[in-house]
Amino acid sequence: MSDRASRATTKATGRAASSRAARRARINLWDPLTIGIDIGGTKILAGVVDSSGTVVELRRRPTLGHDVVGVENTIVELVQELQQQYDVAAVGIGAAGFVDASRSTVMFSPHLAWRDEPLRARVGSRVTIPVVVDNDANTTALGESRFGAGAGHRFVLCITLGTGIGGAIVIDGRVYRGANGMAGEFGHMQVVPDGHRCPCGNRGCWEQYASGNALEREARELIVARSPVAHHLTEVCGGDPARLSGPQVTEAAQQGDPLSIELLADVGRWLGTGVAGLVAAFDPNCVVIGGGVSDAGELLLGPTRESMLRSLVGRGYRAEPPILLASLGPQAGFIGAADMARSAARRSRRADRKRERQLERQQLRQQLREQRGEGWFRRPAP
Repeated sequence: MSDRASRATTKATGRAASSRAARRARINLWDPLTIGIDIGGTKILAGVVDSSGTVVELRRRPTLGHDVVGVENTIVELVQELQQQYDVAAVGIGAAGFVDASRSTVMFSPHLAWRDEPLRARVGSRVTIPVVVDNDANTTALGESRFGAGAGHRFVLCITLGTGIGGAIVIDGRVYRGANGMAGEFGHMQVVPDGHRCPCGNRGCWEQYASGNALEREARELIVARSPVAHHLTEVCGGDPARLSGPQVTEAAQQGDPLSIELLADVGRWLGTGVAGLVAAFDPNCVVIGGGVSDAGELLLGPTRESMLRSLVGRGYRAEPPILLASLGPQAGFIGAADMARSAARRSRRADRKRERQLERQQLRQQLREQRGEGWFRRPAP
């Protein structure tokens, strides 16, 4: 082959490869709008989200207590309403509770009467787009790792502080779920043997010392004991400890109340101790702290960092992951759920295209068989 012919062949091969790469890129760049739904104990948030994590439309509905059918109806109504306005490709649902590894069944939920509830199948039978279901801590972690404080990090450890402690691990953009879909229940690590009783049935769980419930319990005990250091919080709750809430303690701390600052620091120290154990176990690039208690900002995170660094194994000789404040707020859950739904939509599209190609091949083979039956491609008789 001459040099000119060789160069022409190389150039043609390069163009063909570029064309194939461009076709693959066009397929991979399909970034449809999707719906994310976050089901909480008091409200349901639903949003249309684009591929950059931007919320295009947001809807809110109250959670109908323990009415399983009512919650399902609300989810379907929200999806159908948003479908009328937007061309969406899939819906992702974040639910508080244990979700199985197939992301289809809510095995148990503390806020709703879901017991082995096939939520994906029930909702999927009533809407026209693919549905995925996952634990709300997983969807929150994915949202923060993709579009929030953890963006740009390969290995993100996310901890959510509310009435308890939730969490998840995201590795290279994928949530680690464990063998049965139940990984990330960090709040139920035992940190104090024979400690405070936890609603899970055990004693001394981490969330009994580093959560909103812990903050409220400690503040209320001092009010009940008529401690002089609790005079401001006593005024805040009108003398009724049962009326005192975690956000009120946080607000008091932000206004300079010494006891409230001290109580948040105590929660932060317990939080840092637990985080040090998780960092020793998983070695993440960063730790993202979210949830309602994180509204305290540096009043909580400052003591958390100090405690983690004081307790971290190998301190001084290892990289110390930054502890970051979550940035997406209450929208993180449905933004992450929408991103999961986008992945499901892409898988569904690939499966549809595969079926189409198989059907085309079957039709072509059938045509060839018919042509042969009419005498085509037959060798002439000797």
